[in-house]
Amino acid sequence: MTDANSSYAAAGVDTRAGDLAVELMKEAVAATHGPGVLGGVGGFAGLFDLSFAKDYARPLLATSTDGVGTKIAIAQALDRHDTIGQDLVGMVVDDIVVVGAKPLFMTDYIACGKVVPERIAAIVTGIARACAETGTALVGGETAEHPGLMGVDDYDVAGAAVGVVEADRLLGAERVRDGDVVIAIASSGLHSNGFSLVRHILANAGLTYTDAAPDLGTTWGEALLEPTRLYTGPLVQLLEDERLGASVHSLSHVTGGGIAANLARVLPRGSWVELDRSTWSPAAVFRVLNDLAGTTLESTEGTWNLGIGFFAVVAADAASDVVAALGALGLPAWPAGTVTIGARDLDGFEQGAKGVDGGAVRLVGAYAD
Repeated sequence: MTDANSSYAAAGVDTRAGDLAVELMKEAVAATHGPGVLGGVGGFAGLFDLSFAKDYARPLLATSTDGVGTKIAIAQALDRHDTIGQDLVGMVVDDIVVVGAKPLFMTDYIACGKVVPERIAAIVTGIARACAETGTALVGGETAEHPGLMGVDDYDVAGAAVGVVEADRLLGAERVRDGDVVIAIASSGLHSNGFSLVRHILANAGLTYTDAAPDLGTTWGEALLEPTRLYTGPLVQLLEDERLGASVHSLSHVTGGGIAANLARVLPRGSWVELDRSTWSPAAVFRVLNDLAGTTLESTEGTWNLGIGFFAVVAADAASDVVAALGALGLPAWPAGTVTIGARDLDGFEQGAKGVDGGAVRLVGAYAD
């Protein structure tokens, strides 16, 4: 070891551990690389060949960035790190498909108190596995060791991705029409939102992540680490379908802000939707958490997805075919409401969100058992 490396190690940073982590993850990362990726793992910058874009009349690049939030605290508590990567990809790449874009590549960033090569490799392998499933190349990343700022077992992850869409195929509120059907697509559980509330509920109930959750058939930790469902691959296939693709007018990813607010963002101003709760039954994890907290499912509609991970707003005459196509692609889906454009009393509706002056949405009725 050189004197320089010895000095850095004395300060708490082990560069050799970082190198070992790269070696452990290299094969998984390389598996996401198609012919568009130039170079390999370890460069200062990832390179992606965009020459295919000459076939587009007007290619638009779409980009998104996000993290996983405090769900990481559960992975750290259980010392299980192979699912967090899928959560990250879901939070980032599934935002890109909302505008109709096909993801091209992604980069990740991991900050930690101490580089444990096997832990970093498990996180990145999970990212790479999910990237491969969504057709996204993992072209680069960074692991930063922050001794003294973060505990030795602490880490956080973030990522950014880029996709491409033909300008005249761009999805959004301007495509939505009166009478369009709102199709709900099932989530796989909590995904990566609302975990500060989850942890608060468990702490107040005196429960730990290793405690059994009999109503969920596993431990609390295992139930809460259920990975985020990945929607991008099937949705890209749907959008590329010559018959059904054009019938999809807008998409919404149900993340922070909950059900109504996220749908409202992709509806035009002057439109409104009443989502019928009776069309689905929230999974047991949502019911048990609310029971523990002494709250209702309705009170958490602005925090958790309650069983809906995505919305598709589609032409009415294609709705049943879209539902069938999504099911065949592995995404359970069902009609949950209808878009109406016109004046009405919007008291009780969620109107727009995240700075978007969009439509208005509220949930009505009672949840199915």
